Amino acid sequence: MESSRWVLVVALVIAIATVANADPARYDHFRLYRLLIQTQEQVEMLQQLEEQSDSYAFMGHARQPNQNLTIMVAPHKIAEITELLSRYELQGTILLYNMQNLIDREQSTIKPKNTPPEEFNWHFYHHLDTINAWLRLQLTRHSDLELIELGASYENQSLYGVKLAKNPANSAIFVECGIHAREWISPASCTFVLNELLTSDRADVRQLADSFNWIIFPVVNPDGYRYTFEGDRLWRKNTKPYGLCRGVDLNRNFASDWNGPGASSDPCRYDFAGGSEASEPETRALVRFLTENVEKLRIRTYFSIHSFSQLVMFPYGYKTDRVPNYDDLVAIGQKGVEAIERTHGTKYVSGAMIETIYPSSGDSVDWVYSALGIPVAYTFELRGPPDSTNMFVLPAEEIIPTAEELLAALVAMLGEGTRLGYYESDTNRQEL
Repeated sequence: MESSRWVLVVALVIAIATVANADPARYDHFRLYRLLIQTQEQVEMLQQLEEQSDSYAFMGHARQPNQNLTIMVAPHKIAEITELLSRYELQGTILLYNMQNLIDREQSTIKPKNTPPEEFNWHFYHHLDTINAWLRLQLTRHSDLELIELGASYENQSLYGVKLAKNPANSAIFVECGIHAREWISPASCTFVLNELLTSDRADVRQLADSFNWIIFPVVNPDGYRYTFEGDRLWRKNTKPYGLCRGVDLNRNFASDWNGPGASSDPCRYDFAGGSEASEPETRALVRFLTENVEKLRIRTYFSIHSFSQLVMFPYGYKTDRVPNYDDLVAIGQKGVEAIERTHGTKYVSGAMIETIYPSSGDSVDWVYSALGIPVAYTFELRGPPDSTNMFVLPAEEIIPTAEELLAALVAMLGEGTRLGYYESDTNRQEL
């Protein structure tokens, strides 16, 4: 009798897990609004709305007048937001009437989970297992490529990256991708850049591969990334539970003014900073690797790849003070946005994080700059524009042009960094 009871319990658990996995979150008739905030009264209303309701997804926070803000509104709140916009004389444009339609259209551009790594390409989006298998395949093809396996995530998944090193005396470039789970264009673009470094015959790309060593992590939030395929396409955080809610915004979990402006102490919020500085296993794994290797591997540049808004940003995110090498970072960033525009005509904006997007604390770029002294540190927000109707669901047809723009920016920015002397102690340095 006892064994039969346990069989039933196990069967029930499996059934619940199967149903949960087969029943992902849906966003039928969720609308996307772009608001123009003009008064302090409007700011305060929106702040109160975000604080009190979980039926509005804010892409940023209401901070001040003369600010644009995108919010996603659940269908049962459409009448309410319509009345609020009218009562507070708040200008708003509906960018999208049904978010689920966007997600449904994307399904045809996702390769199956069991796709062989030999079929990996940049015309489709890929599951985590496929990305990791493709990385391992590259090891068999390129002798100067080394697999890096960091500590496990909350769900016991390893964080996999690679190191491409032609010369131990080179400065190293660290590329962090996929820290926000729903930003699929980030891992896609980073694997494209890695493939170009390995295989391109372009002179400027070969020079990048030869003159710098590269450490690239396509997905540093493996649990969250997997969950966007199986549970909730718009999930941002990792998946560690905190009370009734779960997930920490890993890019608010670093020890750079942790839990300050632009972060939340509420576990149910999308920008929850975690229980403490580096409370999350994914953050701790990155911190440990970077701290132990910043000098050993001569890591002199750090790129954190995100979407969306078409920005190239440097520290700080949490304060208005200018970094000591502000003018240099302005110049390097400007070279990047110019190279992007030359590639496909896409316009990006560059500047300090707090000047260009919104206040944020606990992010990786501020931390590596301040704590580790990495002097050239940038956050990219890739396609689309701030008023994008696609947001994080960028059509797969835009993967290659977006990644080409990122690669062009890296070529130009590292060239300017070289000209300004950030890598001058390296041997055999060539002007990019």
